[in-house]
Amino acid sequence: MDRTGYMTFSTIHPSRTRRGFTLVEVMIAASIGTIVLAGVMSAFLMLTRSGVSAANYSEMEAQVRRALEQFSLDVRMASAITWTSNRSITLTVPDNYTDTNNQVTYYYDSATIGPTAQSFCLKTVNPDTGAVVTQRRLVRNVSTFFFSGFNRLNVATTSNIEIKRVQITMTVSTRTTGITTAATTDSIMSASYILRNKPTS
Repeated sequence: MDRTGYMTFSTIHPSRTRRGFTLVEVMIAASIGTIVLAGVMSAFLMLTRSGVSAANYSEMEAQVRRALEQFSLDVRMASAITWTSNRSITLTVPDNYTDTNNQVTYYYDSATIGPTAQSFCLKTVNPDTGAVVTQRRLVRNVSTFFFSGFNRLNVATTSNIEIKRVQITMTVSTRTTGITTAATTDSIMSASYILRNKPTS
């Protein structure tokens, strides 16, 4: 059987032709994409800032807790106190700090420049030469600080003889450099630590 070749013609109607996006459609799509992307970025930044703030707060709390534990141990063992000011006190702690006559000073450095600037610190001083033997920053970024002393009747006092309890009040803040997060700030009032080994009049 002979095959006869033939040609097939198709007619494409103008209404069915493929078109590209119009400028208006592209602008609308770009606008919607920008809004969605801005929302995603805003959510990401908020989550990042929240995470950084939580980490800063946790680090600050741990730092304060360690400092107050150190301070409370020395206060409870102290047999005498020298009240220099509401920012500096010296404790006599038997069997501790033997190279400085058992004395240790807790103080707040309010300076804005220096290795211990705006910090709650501990130091021991050689009684013969006056040279600093040890010095440690216990809490950094302290904006306000003061000691409060009380006698055994719970009356505020700064008398070395009468003081039986000591309390610390301070405001601590922290900020992570390079990240636009608000400073994490906390006001701390410690427990009232009793000088158990110190006699009172």
